[in-house]
Amino acid sequence: MIAFRDNNYFSFPLVITVFFIGLFGFEAGMVLNDIVDRKIDKLGIDNEFTKYWRPFKERPLSADIISFREALIVFLIFVAITIVLIATLPFPNNLYLYIIMIYAYSVEIFYQKKKGHQEFPIAQLVGRTDLTLFPVAGYLCYGNFSITIVYIVLFLYPWAQAHLGLNDLGDYDNDKAKNLKTITILYGIKGNIKWIAYFTVIQIGFAIVLLFLRLGFIALIGFSLSFILLITANISLFKNQTSNTAIKMLPRYHASLLIYILSIIFSSIFPIPFY
Repeated sequence: MIAFRDNNYFSFPLVITVFFIGLFGFEAGMVLNDIVDRKIDKLGIDNEFTKYWRPFKERPLSADIISFREALIVFLIFVAITIVLIATLPFPNNLYLYIIMIYAYSVEIFYQKKKGHQEFPIAQLVGRTDLTLFPVAGYLCYGNFSITIVYIVLFLYPWAQAHLGLNDLGDYDNDKAKNLKTITILYGIKGNIKWIAYFTVIQIGFAIVLLFLRLGFIALIGFSLSFILLITANISLFKNQTSNTAIKMLPRYHASLLIYILSIIFSSIFPIPFY
């Protein structure tokens, strides 16, 4: 929507196309995650975190509900659909998305493999660039390279890192059993909570920059709600430093992102500048 506003253009068919590119591209990434982790996921000892993320309460590959071959076929089908949909975009926008797509899937594999043997969280710092580029890909479906992309990256990357830290804390027992070098394993629970807090503060700071430089008054309302959700989640974590608290705070982080997205959409449709 920001790209449409920046270019004074709107296309409902393009919105539908972009929606399905995001849907199938993202789902392909989720399947790829399960494929890469199919063996190590069998070492998990606590199913509570899985229940939060999985509607059917299972990891289908590690639970032997589906085979590796079946999962690979699903992944390839989703990727093929995404490739075909991207091809309908104008050049060079489709080329931008192909590059981001290849990078994102490569980084996903790197992240899953690297976090098994590291002393510094390079897997986390590099790995979450895939999520960061998700809205960039959306912008580039019609827009071109501009300062707006920088604002988007600075806005989302800290959120992705804070969210990753929250995930790591919530899945601490499983990650310990799998011998994964997550933020919690590397820096302890207190260090992990500081990681979440630091990146949350940075994210709120850059959200304010995006708000005042690229959005407007309507987004201020939604962004304020997101700030409240993020701040109260961190307060709860500092008060009760446990994995269960992290799992309970995940919906607040997800709600904050949803509100951010809706705020950006409505602010782009109904721009009311601050000055």
